[in-house]
Amino acid sequence: MPEQDDAEREFDIRWADDAEHKEPSARARMLAARWKENPPAPQPFRADPGPAGPRRSSWVSTTVVLGCVAAIILVLGYAQFRAPY
Repeated sequence: MPEQDDAEREFDIRWADDAEHKEPSARARMLAARWKENPPAPQPFRADPGPAGPRRSSWVSTTVVLGCVAAIILVLGYAQFRAPY
């Protein structure tokens, strides 16, 4: 490595990436120690999501949204009508 001052050497990413040994993260060490004593149960790649609930029609959702919008418009209109000028 060419001569560099301490600040440049400290933040030289290529030098760090070329290191022969890389220490695992704290989480990786913790999990390795935990799994050594008590290994996790095998999990399928995609777990079964379970039974799906009943599906509502898109018309029901649309009606609920439009009903809420209409109710808000009516409440705001009534508030404007009742407001003293």
